[in-house]
Amino acid sequence: MARAPRERGQPPVLKKYGQHFLSDERILAAIVDALAPTESDTVVEVGAGRGSLTDILVERSGRVVAVEIDRALAKQLGERYRNKPNVQVVQGDVLETDLHAIGGPDFLLIGNVPYYITTPIVFKALEPPIPRRSVFLVQREVAERMAAKADAEAYGALSVNVAAVANTELVMTVPAGAFHPPPKVESAVIRLTPRVTPLVNAESLPAFRAFVQAAFGLRRKQMLRVLRTVKALSPEKASALLDQAGIDPTVRPEVLSPEQFATLFALL
Repeated sequence: MARAPRERGQPPVLKKYGQHFLSDERILAAIVDALAPTESDTVVEVGAGRGSLTDILVERSGRVVAVEIDRALAKQLGERYRNKPNVQVVQGDVLETDLHAIGGPDFLLIGNVPYYITTPIVFKALEPPIPRRSVFLVQREVAERMAAKADAEAYGALSVNVAAVANTELVMTVPAGAFHPPPKVESAVIRLTPRVTPLVNAESLPAFRAFVQAAFGLRRKQMLRVLRTVKALSPEKASALLDQAGIDPTVRPEVLSPEQFATLFALL
């Protein structure tokens, strides 16, 4: 088990969980500002860690559910908030936790997300019914990919799959030096807000994501070739579908908007 040096009074940093703790009060406050909880809100926090973000959430939210996989940290959090009836500490893996069961029918979601499982956590957060608002601290490169628009360098499958159900805002960047231990890259804060009308219905999301992923796996190919390869279509059938969708068969996946992907997917 890889461990970083222990800080006085703190459990050891476990590298296997990708732990990087943020303690800059100004940045922590700005992250909570981006979520904008009120006293009537329930907030689910992913990866509560040492409670730096939790402390602010407890003061500004009606109820806080702090999820933490590290047993030692979860125990420490439980002791820290034992006299706070509006705080619940859940020890467990967020990917195996029913967020809707612990958050209720209407909740906000926030977290300093481990880099190595950012995408699975984001997709879990986008499982309907989607939290009313989500704010994540993630690797800057991932944040830029999530927020990218068609034909931008960072635009890809992640951009499209997130945009199908939510609007993404890049709120701020966070330097590596703000963390302990510092990561090797910069981070960024993103805010996700559900679309009023998703581009793809909930039942079709897994198939849509697989289609988009496959298309961007051939991102240097023209869409006519992409459809023929991904869906095993004849040139005539692929051309007819693209024409029906109003998509030039010679363009590449990276220039198609999320709306165009959704239209094409519906026709398929």
